[in-house]
Amino acid sequence: MSNTVISSATREHIIGPDNPFTIIGERINPTGRKILAEEMKAGDFSRVEADALAQVAAGAQMLDVNAGIPLADEPALLAKAIQLVQSITDVPLSIDSSIIDALEAGLSVYQGKALVNSVTGEDEVLERVLPLVARYKAAVVAISNDETGISEDPDERFKVAKKIVERASDFGIPACDVVIDPLVMPIGAMRFAGRQVFDILGRIRDELGCNTTCGASNISFGLPERNGINGAFLSMAISAGMTSAITNPCHEEVMRSVMAADVLMGNDPDCLAWIRKYRAAPVEGTEGARGRRVTRRRRS
Repeated sequence: MSNTVISSATREHIIGPDNPFTIIGERINPTGRKILAEEMKAGDFSRVEADALAQVAAGAQMLDVNAGIPLADEPALLAKAIQLVQSITDVPLSIDSSIIDALEAGLSVYQGKALVNSVTGEDEVLERVLPLVARYKAAVVAISNDETGISEDPDERFKVAKKIVERASDFGIPACDVVIDPLVMPIGAMRFAGRQVFDILGRIRDELGCNTTCGASNISFGLPERNGINGAFLSMAISAGMTSAITNPCHEEVMRSVMAADVLMGNDPDCLAWIRKYRAAPVEGTEGARGRRVTRRRRS
């Protein structure tokens, strides 16, 4: 499998099987967030800024930016959000919209090589989105559904993914710049939703040479203790070949599972990231605390 290289103006990030798992922060998205939607529509981007900084501080290597608000000027809002986020952090971005004008507005102001989220297998969508991705030399998330909807058969989802990769190639977009989303469905509604994803990941890696991603929190929709399910799912998906996910890095339980999976997959050399994160701090007054030994002053 080839690496997918995404960049900002000053930082390059690699999504690939021999690299630490890529967390794409999901929080800059007004869908289901009424307050954020109202603020963005009114021109208040303070929450966007706070969410961007918090996600990077929590460990996100990339951020997804979405401005899909009903009855709002999505192209203008998306462009403004991208410019703001790029002014306060240097992590690469995923530009997230189903509106072609919004994607173009976002790509026109983006500094670096973006990830476009997303394209599906419908012929009309492919003909509209792929030329835009090619023009801006971006990478693209390919979602494994088409005119027939979302199939429960992993073989059908693979066929859609293969179709998108082949069509992307027609536009000069290499397989390494197509990141496949095999579609994670709620496990509470579909008993084998997890297995469906695990079964297809190896084929995408071995037969298409593509990296993979997903909306990880979909797996736990409607269930209690969602972070426990999400963390377990991601660790299993990583072992099956998944290389990135769009999720909330501010959930410690999820991030711990991802970092542990990186250790076990050999993608955290010498376990250094794990040690830096979880090594206990020296107790004050003992040797090693703050790099020095604390001693008592003798009385004269």
